[in-house]
Amino acid sequence: MTYLTSVSELTGKQVITTNAFNLGEVEGAEFDPKTWQITALHVKLTSVAAEELELKKPMLSHVVILVPVSVVKAVMHVVTLSKSCEELKDVVKPKKD
Repeated sequence: MTYLTSVSELTGKQVITTNAFNLGEVEGAEFDPKTWQITALHVKLTSVAAEELELKKPMLSHVVILVPVSVVKAVMHVVTLSKSCEELKDVVKPKKD
């Protein structure tokens, strides 16, 4: 389990899959208001990552996905996930605005 003092510590960190693929960067987080625990990270995908995950990139924007904290392996200078990009296809979902 990862403990943080604030979500702002995560914002801007690169997110790397288990096979060293750069997924994108943390842009925010979802949390459970009852427990005050972070449940998912908002990850702004790179163009290549959006293609790999088969998600359509909006013309003037970027794709943001929700990555459950259950797949976060470590948080240091980058956020490392415990799954490859291919394995994430079944785990992540696009963030609804």
